[in-house]
Amino acid sequence: MKLPVAAPLAVLCAAILSMPAYAAKPAKAPKPPKAPTFDTKRLSEEVKVLSSDEFEGRGPATAGETKTIDYVTAQLKAAGVQPGGDLKDGKRLWTQAVPLLRAEIAGTPTISVSVKKKARPLTQGNEIAIRAALDGSKNVAIKNAPLVFAGYGVTAPERQWDDFKNVDLKGKIAIVLINDPDFETGDGDFGGKAMTYYGRWTYKYEEAARRGAVGLLIVHETDPASYGWATVKNSNTNTMFDVVRDNPRANHPTMEGWIQRDTAVSLFKSAGLDFEKLKKQAQTREFKPVTLKNVTLSAAYAVDSQVITSQNIVGRIEGSKRPDETVIYSAHWDHLGVGQPDAKGDKIYNGAVDNATGTAALIEIGRAFAKGKKPQRSIVLLNVTAEEKGLLGSEYYSARPLYPLAKTVAVFNMDAFDPGGVARDFTTSGSAKQELLDDLIATAQKWNVVYTPDPKPEAGHFFRSDHFPFAKRGVPAISIGSGEDLVAGGVAAGKAEAEAYIKDRYHQPADQWEPTWTYAGMARDMQILYTLGNELANSNRWPNWAEDSEFRAARDETADQRPAK
Repeated sequence: MKLPVAAPLAVLCAAILSMPAYAAKPAKAPKPPKAPTFDTKRLSEEVKVLSSDEFEGRGPATAGETKTIDYVTAQLKAAGVQPGGDLKDGKRLWTQAVPLLRAEIAGTPTISVSVKKKARPLTQGNEIAIRAALDGSKNVAIKNAPLVFAGYGVTAPERQWDDFKNVDLKGKIAIVLINDPDFETGDGDFGGKAMTYYGRWTYKYEEAARRGAVGLLIVHETDPASYGWATVKNSNTNTMFDVVRDNPRANHPTMEGWIQRDTAVSLFKSAGLDFEKLKKQAQTREFKPVTLKNVTLSAAYAVDSQVITSQNIVGRIEGSKRPDETVIYSAHWDHLGVGQPDAKGDKIYNGAVDNATGTAALIEIGRAFAKGKKPQRSIVLLNVTAEEKGLLGSEYYSARPLYPLAKTVAVFNMDAFDPGGVARDFTTSGSAKQELLDDLIATAQKWNVVYTPDPKPEAGHFFRSDHFPFAKRGVPAISIGSGEDLVAGGVAAGKAEAEAYIKDRYHQPADQWEPTWTYAGMARDMQILYTLGNELANSNRWPNWAEDSEFRAARDETADQRPAK
């Protein structure tokens, strides 16, 4: 997910983003501004093609990637968009090459736990979900490694918090809880219900590597994780990717994975420990790591590990007056590819909502800009790879931008639109205080659409979408989401729909195209995004983060590279 800046990043993102209150719905609907009308039939066809079985779940470095690149670039070209990727012989390509470490477990891993030297197997995908090693290991051979419960796995000096208390983890496997220490109480030093970066599984793996642990297992619980075991299994037992690192062991322990809550409770009990009691202790500063006495874990598996090259797809509409200043629209094209079969035997993770919808929106917004009056600033359409593997495509672009971040005005990220009906509201991934959000709220109100802050800040969505690599580098960036207050059915219907998607479709083969989808709400939301992006592209404004935002300093550092407003 990240280049070797893990420790500073954790500190940078620790303060959770507060949730400001905004004006209620206007009493009388204003007349919406003039904006392009987006063709819902075209959106449906694009989602249908991208999520078809022929595209094999759009896994990076597969035949599905090749089909996706060919299709998206053909659509952008036909729409009148110009290529905006890597330079070759003085000309822009349609892609930006993204080198990635690709790792896959060869065959079935052998995993077992021993209690008082009596071994019993653990089944990959059932009791445990082990990821292919991303530390460069070709073979993993862990024999009778001690297990140490390390609370939430957090080291936060600015909060006077240390779950490790200098316990030596070399040769040991840490077991930690997902989310933050104050998730259950809703009150504490980590933002209450809202997740900080310390609550993310990516941070926990990084911290385990810094502590020298041979492995880390995260205890899965549905509420603090914000998804069920099916999502964990499907996301962690297939091919893994990471950016290419000089020292991957600094960011990854050899064994990374999740363990079922019931399995963890059973292991704790075998060691004479009460899981619930220890979890409560872990919610305090006084917590100290606890070794599971007479309990060890062994694992053996080969890893097919190699460096491959995936691609970000990049289109561009060059600005008429200030082409070096850029407004970015982004979406990820990838999904999970081919993986574990579901109950029906389906192995293709089609990713219709996640994120064929965002990719289709990107194409059509590009079409609208290409067919309209040329904006003064440039528009970049960034269709990134490997979001599902840890925001790797957006991380790579933001670390090696094709167009300077200092002169990137804003990033509008589109991930998993609701392809159904119209909502009276919209939401965002997290609720960071920034002028860009204020502008989006004001623009949406022209359609009589109101803002609902992220309904589940505890899920850490701010850190899970492709706007985040830009945000942490100071670029004003936001991920828009479909609202839940549906015109047909209200909030109750919207929440039921969202919950059903998470339970039955998210990161599962069932995320497939449906002929009944209308795309009416998505098309309206695209009008809002187009309008604000167009306004910024024809202005000399530079939106910024709020004065007290943790991202403000990074933006201000580059202020001298931007012309005055």
